[in-house]
Amino acid sequence: MKHFKKRYILPALLLLVLGTVLGMKIDAVISSTDTYEQLRKLEEAFLIINQRYVDEVEAEKITEEAIVSMLAELDPHSSYISAEEIAQIQESYRGSFGGIGIWFEVPRLEDGDDDAPYDTARVISTIAGGPSEAAGVMGGDRIVAVDGKPVIGFSDREIQNVLKGPIGTRVTMTVERFGGKKIDFELTRDRIPIYSVTSSYMVDDKTGYMRIDRFAVTTYDEFVEHLKELNQQGMERLVIDLRDNGGGVMQSAVKIVDELLDGGRTIVYTKSRNAQYNAIERSRDGGMFEHAPVIVLVNESSASASEIVAGALQDHDRALIVGRRTFGKGLVQNQFPLADGSVLQMTVSRYYTPSGRLIQTPYKNGDLEDYYEQKYASLNQARLNLNDYIESIPDSMKFQTDHGRTVFGGGGILPDYIVNPEIPEVVRGITRKGTAFRYARQWFLSDEQAIRDAWNGREADFRTAFVVDEAMWQDFWAFAEAEDGITLTDDAEAVDPEAFVFARSSAEAERATFETMLKAYIARQIYGSEAVPPIINTIDPVFQEALQLWDRAEALAEYHRPGRASSNRSSY
Repeated sequence: MKHFKKRYILPALLLLVLGTVLGMKIDAVISSTDTYEQLRKLEEAFLIINQRYVDEVEAEKITEEAIVSMLAELDPHSSYISAEEIAQIQESYRGSFGGIGIWFEVPRLEDGDDDAPYDTARVISTIAGGPSEAAGVMGGDRIVAVDGKPVIGFSDREIQNVLKGPIGTRVTMTVERFGGKKIDFELTRDRIPIYSVTSSYMVDDKTGYMRIDRFAVTTYDEFVEHLKELNQQGMERLVIDLRDNGGGVMQSAVKIVDELLDGGRTIVYTKSRNAQYNAIERSRDGGMFEHAPVIVLVNESSASASEIVAGALQDHDRALIVGRRTFGKGLVQNQFPLADGSVLQMTVSRYYTPSGRLIQTPYKNGDLEDYYEQKYASLNQARLNLNDYIESIPDSMKFQTDHGRTVFGGGGILPDYIVNPEIPEVVRGITRKGTAFRYARQWFLSDEQAIRDAWNGREADFRTAFVVDEAMWQDFWAFAEAEDGITLTDDAEAVDPEAFVFARSSAEAERATFETMLKAYIARQIYGSEAVPPIINTIDPVFQEALQLWDRAEALAEYHRPGRASSNRSSY
């Protein structure tokens, strides 16, 4: 006999309210006598609980719990979003907000202690063209008050809340500059872009690189702008980095793929039991980068819209996909608003790649814990025993690209070239602790004004000329031991990675890696986060291995050269 948790039997008027809010008549959503009876059952349960329970009941709370419980029976990606949360999510996907145009961070008073109180917010840099840049706000300024009220000790979210506001409204920000001088800035909030293309640069004289962190409404326009800039710099081939990109707005992904394909090719299609959610997206003629070699980097955190891009380009033999198997999120959600401003984000269809592959990983209802356990077990199996994993895939999950290459379904996109770098234990330990980032910040803050005076406006010079000297190297390891308990030893028997005890020789062997990490994080303090990829990519094993695979990417690009006979074009 199945045992139901208390939260599964809660409200009642939910479907009545939902039908009203969505502009539906209840008769239209009740397709059978049984459905109607179950609705009545919910209503009766809600009224009994609300009126007869021994204590007074919070109707809103139990209603929300019941919505969550019903969605949990469906799939892992259908969810309930409160009215408070939905505004922030929508802002992220719109790609802009009303603000003052700064990058800032709020460290803890005890660095590395997530429970320690917050310190004073510090401006890292201003956003080009924003109100703060125009007013003279500088990197290094400490934010001590907003509209005359102290904000020392505020979290980053609290700082955001007081600085953001409707476009055109005014806010006074008080900062403390080097030497203790306090300055009031009267700022008029303006539209501040939230960039999703977070890095774009020329790797060498013909290789362009572009990192896309998520897909927002503005992502396609950003992509086109950066593509034009790279083309003007002589780009002949392009790396698109979608690692850790969890997706977002599908249409932005579709439009980006369209710029890389010639016309008439299926990009993605969706299928649903409701015909209104069935759709096919196809490319049009006139893309900006239809013929040159492309490599796309992905990993286990590339999902949804990222998988649409990777799947379409792989199925049409347009780009070489490099990295690790993607997450496998192929369920399409629509947002259904409720009366109080909250939202049902509910799955309405599934994504399929042009060859017919279902992107979604198999799941059992909405059990998130089981879903993620199974998901990462599958990813780990593919990582550790790739050949065995491929052999275990049934023929029903094997598909053909336009030119006859075998690709695999069953959830996620399996790259054409797998890169599973072995990360040395000492590097893994430093990364787990976040030691390099925190040391770089402490080193920078110890003489911030002098460092800014030396390097402001000289980012290209910084990349080539900044050097981690011996004194800084030794100081870094002293910091690692004092702050994070990381010990280097010459005694091979004392090495214990679980206790963060590593061989000194292994640290010396990875010196170039650590020095590059420190350099990248110092660059972030001076120039902002967009300065990190050009430096860190020089030691990124996936990126570096991808650069050795241009012959494969060029072979795929040959299929798309002008004048070549058209290949089979997938359709649905």
